[in-house]
Amino acid sequence: MFTGIVTDIGRVRAVADTDRARRFEVETAYDLASVDLGASISHAGCCLTVVETGADWFAVEISQETLDRTTLGDWAPGTRVNLERAARLGDELGGHIVSGHVDGVGEVTAFDPSGGANRRLQVRAPRPLHRLIAEKGSITIEGVSLTVNRVEDDRFEVNLIPHTLEVTTLGGLRPGSRVNLEIDMLARYLARWRETA
Repeated sequence: MFTGIVTDIGRVRAVADTDRARRFEVETAYDLASVDLGASISHAGCCLTVVETGADWFAVEISQETLDRTTLGDWAPGTRVNLERAARLGDELGGHIVSGHVDGVGEVTAFDPSGGANRRLQVRAPRPLHRLIAEKGSITIEGVSLTVNRVEDDRFEVNLIPHTLEVTTLGGLRPGSRVNLEIDMLARYLARWRETA
């Protein structure tokens, strides 16, 4: 589990297709002596398992299912990635409860000033996922926990403060950018309950 509070911006240093999966090596500022093999790290909102570590990098392997359902297939050497280590019992829950399971890929439709140094980010959510996004509810974009300010049909808006723009990759988004989305976990389970009730 995660909280949607980014703790490092990693950089993809290598990409390779193997007979098992696609392998990414990611440079990080994390103390890798404290990262065990098998540890879970959120990459742009997608929970991945560490399979190897180096001095300042670690490797993950990604299945075709993950490549098909996230933006990770777009990654190339040099891509900047929001990272978050898994939450531990007793950690402060600064964002909201995040599973690291991407629900869909959205598209940035606007990224404009919203007053002062803040920015207004508008995203089109894929259908039918858009029905599960609620005003003043939580959403995770590229692994970042955010509050939905407005919803209109399949588009929603969030406000980004300068701190978020500085310590995540969201400041580099542009109209047309694809982003990983994870809806609020409660909405996911309520929707499933309604389908089967």
